[in-house]
Amino acid sequence: MNFIVSSTNLLRHLQSISGVLSTSNTLPILDNFLFSISDNQLIISASDLETTMQTTMEVEATESGKVAIPAKMLLDVLKNLPDQPCTFKIDPATFGVEIVYDNGKSKMVGFNGEEFPKTPSIENSTSIRISGEIISSAINKTLFAAGNDDLRPVMSGVYCQFSPSDITFVATDAHKLVRYRRTDGQATGGSAFILPKKPLNLLKSNLRGDEEVLVEYTDSNAIFTFNDIILMCRLIDGKYPNYEAVIPKENPNILIIDRVQFLGAIRRVSIFANKTTHQVKLKIAGSELNISAEDLDFSNEANERLTCHYDGTDIEIAFNSRFLMEMLNNIDAPEVKIAMSEPSRAGLLMPNTSDNEHEDILMLVMPVMINR
Repeated sequence: MNFIVSSTNLLRHLQSISGVLSTSNTLPILDNFLFSISDNQLIISASDLETTMQTTMEVEATESGKVAIPAKMLLDVLKNLPDQPCTFKIDPATFGVEIVYDNGKSKMVGFNGEEFPKTPSIENSTSIRISGEIISSAINKTLFAAGNDDLRPVMSGVYCQFSPSDITFVATDAHKLVRYRRTDGQATGGSAFILPKKPLNLLKSNLRGDEEVLVEYTDSNAIFTFNDIILMCRLIDGKYPNYEAVIPKENPNILIIDRVQFLGAIRRVSIFANKTTHQVKLKIAGSELNISAEDLDFSNEANERLTCHYDGTDIEIAFNSRFLMEMLNNIDAPEVKIAMSEPSRAGLLMPNTSDNEHEDILMLVMPVMINR
């Protein structure tokens, strides 16, 4: 089984799926890329059993077949080759791989492609077509809020909810929550599932934003097909918490402030916050916002004053500065709106105005008990 392929083109395809490779595989065969050739088409697969990615490219080949090639070694070889045609010669008896290029050749031990885990077949799936820009924006705006608690796996992913009127993506770790909704993408029926972080990161790094993505899903798996890539992943099993129930409905105190100024002030003040609670205090009276932090153990403190638009009763409320900074970094608007009710209830953070009428983003952050 021989085939000829451009070194840079092959490297680009391999790098697009190499994020699937895990350093702690239970099956040694998963340290390899699976190369499958038929009709001058090369399908390259990488898998960690939970997530599988495939990419397809044209090659010059006279016969079909499959072989597993060590991933790290192949990537290292191609990274150090200038752009040129490479001839791959596979020994069908030993699965030895010889790569011939302009000024030399290299040999490595390959493996029987039949030993590579089979791709799960998805039957009776539901499908929806979404623009890559919607998925990319949703991942960028929500993924940072997902949890890392192994005891609550449902909260370690992003909840995707499809309905005839909109698509909603939600992530929470019980301290912060992000709900990202788009009305310019609809499904024919209603359905929901929880996507793990790893495939979301892989989607994020491979989506250009201008493509259409076919999403197919069942109760246990989801498949994303776009450009020359297919990404398959196992969904997180379980029931997502009722996120709507934790979003406070009555928030009479509304603060509107310049996002960059607010973020800068929190960055500076938080340097002096307690290293365990990361607490910063917001004291709002009239059109003045006072941001302060102190670490009693080391007698460190800082405070800054900003002017703002405020409608409501005077309030003093504290938040974890790291959560506030993450949220402000993931909002694009020049001004943000913070809606609050009382110091012991969650605050809602959102853009004051949006450039995209189809986009609705809401972030929730739990308050921290104020140190007296």
